Amino acid sequence: MDTASTGAYDDVRTASRALATEAVHAGRDDLARQGLHAPPIDLSTTYPSFDSRGEAARIDAFATDGADPDGPPIYGRLGNPTVARFETALARLEGTESAVAFASGMAALSAVLLARSGLGLRHVVAVRPLYGCSDHLLTAGLLGSEVTWTDPAGIADALRADTGLVMVESPANPTLAEVDLRAVAHSCGQVPLLADNTFATPVLQRPAEHGARLVLHSATKYIGGHGDVLAGVVACDEEFAGQLRKIRFATGGVLHPLAGYLLLRGLSTLPVRVRAASASAAELAGRLAADPRVDRVHYPRLGGAMVAFEVHGDPHEVISRVGLITPAVSLGSVDTLIQHPASISHRIVDADDRRGAGVSDRLLRMSVGLEDVDDLWADLDHALGERSRTPVPLREAVR
Repeated sequence: MDTASTGAYDDVRTASRALATEAVHAGRDDLARQGLHAPPIDLSTTYPSFDSRGEAARIDAFATDGADPDGPPIYGRLGNPTVARFETALARLEGTESAVAFASGMAALSAVLLARSGLGLRHVVAVRPLYGCSDHLLTAGLLGSEVTWTDPAGIADALRADTGLVMVESPANPTLAEVDLRAVAHSCGQVPLLADNTFATPVLQRPAEHGARLVLHSATKYIGGHGDVLAGVVACDEEFAGQLRKIRFATGGVLHPLAGYLLLRGLSTLPVRVRAASASAAELAGRLAADPRVDRVHYPRLGGAMVAFEVHGDPHEVISRVGLITPAVSLGSVDTLIQHPASISHRIVDADDRRGAGVSDRLLRMSVGLEDVDDLWADLDHALGERSRTPVPLREAVR
């Protein structure tokens, strides 16, 4: 079912809508005509049909190109109307033809790798840092992939005949390092560029506009926005979406309909949440940069709600002293979270590789939420401990 439009008139009418408007209305445009206001949640796993010949034809068509089957749903692993609404909306926000949702961000990345390796394109070129589990999935070759790590300037030279993917994350997790997506896409030539846009969200950047063919989100983060749903999604062209749907059908990494509903609801407030949290994050980054207890602050030129900083003292002590801020992995929720990447999110990455990518043992990563910025600063000020005129040398502070 196409929930985005009902014809050429609707296509023209929605083409020029602002992102804030799309966030509220995309995937929901048909509701009023059905006498509905809130999107329905379809929890069915299977759907009745008395036309078995028609079912066979639709399944054959799906097996050919992975396109969404015409007509009523068939089976939950082929697709779900509630999830389809979210996919329509996310694609609209990212400016792509399609989007395919999965049970987690890692399931989404796995599907991309399987789609490429299934064509004999096992080699991946990637730029560190990436999210720790993404790094591990590539490095360990768990899906039969082989990775070459390089900096952005070395991408073109790293490409091979069997290179199926180039992967970057900008701003990167956890250092918030940025890459020039347009320049990277140019270096890729005909190889698809996968840009992880989890930190920026389509509110701050749309990688497809800069040449990325695939845009990855851990939708668990800002897209959901409330720390209560696990999901992943890839925004892409329809040809690649068909490949991903076939992988999803075969491997079963489907998104639950309730999660699809929660994600669609999360999108409606995404621009407001990201902009408000970003304003607080920029303020906190400035205060941290001026604080003698902090050695270095990482905050992207793009902006955003993530701040990383390296302390002169013991980062574990900072974690242990927060009160208002929640010491927890993950990010993008309405409340502020802080964690020590070397101990948690990037622990699985080899220590030398981790440090080589700029993830120092003193680094803390903070996801700024919607609390009052002065309350957050008061908590950070307490957590950083007493001010010292003489910074503690690195070798003495880290245990």
